[in-house]
Amino acid sequence: MSLSNIDLGILVLYVVAIISIGWMSAKKVKTLDDFATGGRQYTSFFITATLASSFIGGGFTTGLAEKAYTLGLIYVIALWGFSLKEILVAKFIAPQMVNFPTAYSVGDIMGQLYGRRAKVFTGVSAFLVCAGILGAQLMAFGHICNVLLGISSQLGAFICALIVMAYSGSGGMRAVVANDTLHFCVLMVSLPLVFFFGVEAIGGFDKLYFYSTVNFSNNVPYSSIALVFLSFFFGETLVPPYVQRLLIGKTIKHTIRGNMASGILSIPFFLMIGLIGVIALVMSPDLNPNLALPYVVLEVMPIGLKGFAVAGMMAIILSSADSFLNAASVSITHDVLTPMMPRLTEVQKLLISKYSTYFVAVSGLLFTLSLESAIDILLEAYMFWTPVVLVPFVAGVMGVKRPKEAFLYSAATGIAVVTIIRLLSLRHSAYFEVSIWGILANFVVFFLYRPMPSFSRKPV
Repeated sequence: MSLSNIDLGILVLYVVAIISIGWMSAKKVKTLDDFATGGRQYTSFFITATLASSFIGGGFTTGLAEKAYTLGLIYVIALWGFSLKEILVAKFIAPQMVNFPTAYSVGDIMGQLYGRRAKVFTGVSAFLVCAGILGAQLMAFGHICNVLLGISSQLGAFICALIVMAYSGSGGMRAVVANDTLHFCVLMVSLPLVFFFGVEAIGGFDKLYFYSTVNFSNNVPYSSIALVFLSFFFGETLVPPYVQRLLIGKTIKHTIRGNMASGILSIPFFLMIGLIGVIALVMSPDLNPNLALPYVVLEVMPIGLKGFAVAGMMAIILSSADSFLNAASVSITHDVLTPMMPRLTEVQKLLISKYSTYFVAVSGLLFTLSLESAIDILLEAYMFWTPVVLVPFVAGVMGVKRPKEAFLYSAATGIAVVTIIRLLSLRHSAYFEVSIWGILANFVVFFLYRPMPSFSRKPV
């Protein structure tokens, strides 16, 4: 079943609208502060909207529906690790942002805590994790285009990259928040509609409950789910776009409320996406699992609402893609290049940030060629962040004082552990999530490190 002309028209209008919003927002972007934080003017509603839109991306929607289709509804529990993390960040980390009133990025904060080298190191790590997570969004968009429009997944991913570059690259955070708010409103209506039409298509909630319990775990070991839970708990904890959302609030109260609301909202939302994966399994047991979510949209939604639902699916992916694209470009400019080229003017920094979005988008496209699952790309990307930055960042923000060198040694250890495990071909073991071991190694070295004593000779 393909899209009608009415549905295609709705889809085209939606794409035109988001690009137009981005270009209008670009007129207000005059400095890097506008590009990176939007002028720090946002209330709790806008923070909730942009943060929820950012993390409810392709990996947590099409990727989750795929995993629920193949592994069972138990995979939703694994993603609730992310929900728990977001609530804890709102409770404990967000209030500490009053200590960093002028920061643009994670690198800025790390620079204040551990020095210039830490800022540059964090900037590189931020670029890599953002490019990887962007790749997951591009892959999910490609799968949707393959089902809905009959074009190749690779071409669909390229189209997604062009769309987000068109508005995020020019309007920065102002364009991202404006469009994320639109995306948030659309997906909060469209995805529940898909769910309820899907329940009706398979015969009601009784049948959904039956198939959900029968296929709850598909013999997946609970130990594996526990490790994936930890991976999602730590994996996107305080990644660059989410830290940016801690820096754009009008007041710290708005920041705390916005983060808390997004975390709570994610719990029922992830459950609903997992149930849509179960609905797809009931409707078509031989389906390509990556197509579970778009398949249900095509099969159950009526003309008109189908176009709206597809716009919601696009909103899911674009809202996440634009956030990681913006955060990566800011990290490249502000955290990596500026410390090495301190004479850059504000105008030059802004231009570099805008042009670097193209480089980030290409890097994200390269990630889409490396793996076949959006969820797997996310887990791959986490290894560039959690074993490197997470422990020193949380410790420093919470007021733990450690030598500057502790960050460098712990980050190097985390990278070394991840690399060794991968070389030993343990990446795909069900009991061996690489990033978790990298975090543990980073933690041990960060807190046990002691500077070497000086042995300079006393004068005779």
